[in-house]
Amino acid sequence: MQANEERALRLGRERIGKLLYQFALPAIAAMIASSLYNIIDGIFIGHLGAYAIAGVGITAPFMNLAAAFGALVGVGASVLCSIYLGEKNYDKARQTLCNVIILNIIIGLSVTVLGLIFLDPILMFFGASEQTLPAARQYMKVILIGNVFAHSYLGMNSIFRVSGYPTTAMNITFVSVVINIILAPIFIFVFDLGVAGAAWATVSAQIICCLIQIYLFLRRDRVVYIEKDKFKLDKNIIKRSFAIGSPNFATNAAGCFVVVLQNFALLKYGGDLYVGAFSIINRVAFLFFMIILGFSQGMQPIVAYNFGAKNYNRIWNAFYLTAKCALITSLCGCLICEIFPYTISRLFISGNTDLDIKMVNITVDGFHKNMSMFWQIGFQIIGTNFFAAMAQPKKSLFLSLTRQVIFLIPLLIILPPRIGYNGVWFAAPIADTIATFTTLALIIREYRLHKSSGFFTPLQ
Repeated sequence: MQANEERALRLGRERIGKLLYQFALPAIAAMIASSLYNIIDGIFIGHLGAYAIAGVGITAPFMNLAAAFGALVGVGASVLCSIYLGEKNYDKARQTLCNVIILNIIIGLSVTVLGLIFLDPILMFFGASEQTLPAARQYMKVILIGNVFAHSYLGMNSIFRVSGYPTTAMNITFVSVVINIILAPIFIFVFDLGVAGAAWATVSAQIICCLIQIYLFLRRDRVVYIEKDKFKLDKNIIKRSFAIGSPNFATNAAGCFVVVLQNFALLKYGGDLYVGAFSIINRVAFLFFMIILGFSQGMQPIVAYNFGAKNYNRIWNAFYLTAKCALITSLCGCLICEIFPYTISRLFISGNTDLDIKMVNITVDGFHKNMSMFWQIGFQIIGTNFFAAMAQPKKSLFLSLTRQVIFLIPLLIILPPRIGYNGVWFAAPIADTIATFTTLALIIREYRLHKSSGFFTPLQ
């Protein structure tokens, strides 16, 4: 047990660069693996036809909404668990884990039941047409069946990461991805299940990984583990977890509404092929977004622990280094999408029919316009999660809403009626720019407050 306590205590002792490497690298590796599966899955589905990938693209807001509830529990509780570890309150850290499991089961089952009952109306609301509804329905029916496992898998992995076992979290994600990649082509092509096959591969991987996680957490050779007497909901833990996780919930929920607006505008001013092109662009952008999120997840336990321990110098050193890494990542993503849009598009659309060629051209155009200011998004994401890690949910919530709600939604309402589908492509770059400057202003203000308080030696 002493050795495992040291795993948590090193968050307040080790060099920040080494800690960020140790915590972010496993998270990034896991995120890249997961994102690559998302891309490979899209390539498999793309071979089923343009309307198949467009149909699955329609499910994105629905899945974002389900993920929003998962983030409300998982992200908030993992930060809270890290704070408890910084305070050396190990009993509360263990109870937080047990609360994560209970809440994910409750929320996961609730989303499943409501989703299956109202599936078609929901998909139609999210922009499904007569051509895309069948594929969207097949895919989401299976995903909803396994929804509780998705929530539990992500929630428990977050606790592994912040309790000193980031490599375990990474390895579990690798297992999930490998199972996905092996089963997807078998279910899609060999068993001829179509888009439902891709969903069954995902659900199967999540079930297996949940069983692995439960087995590991039942072992008492670590600081945070499952205790039977801790399986009771704690009002304070729930309240604090929801408060800390609310920015991530708002981001995902807002993302759901934003994608609905984007799908409707693209459907109205372009057609189903534009919705499919947007789905491809999102899958590629998601890869770089997840790498940035990996840096953020590596930063959060460091910041949260040292916030609990009142080591303010380490908090700002961690932020500076993480923001620098995230900015480099988003810049690389922007350049790759601007330079190689045709090559990327052809990975998803291999056919040479008039419909395929038209969709390739639409996707290339979308990459050039939609990803033009993507290089800024890294700083905005890190800034948002920095405040969440310091248990300042109001500031984090505000920043998470700036891009998705306060700026992007009005632009999606104003621009498309005036310039058609181009309004959708240009809305995100404009929102990214305004949101980044807003984040920068709040970060500078927070830095000056800490500098004037005498809590830490200002960064040189």
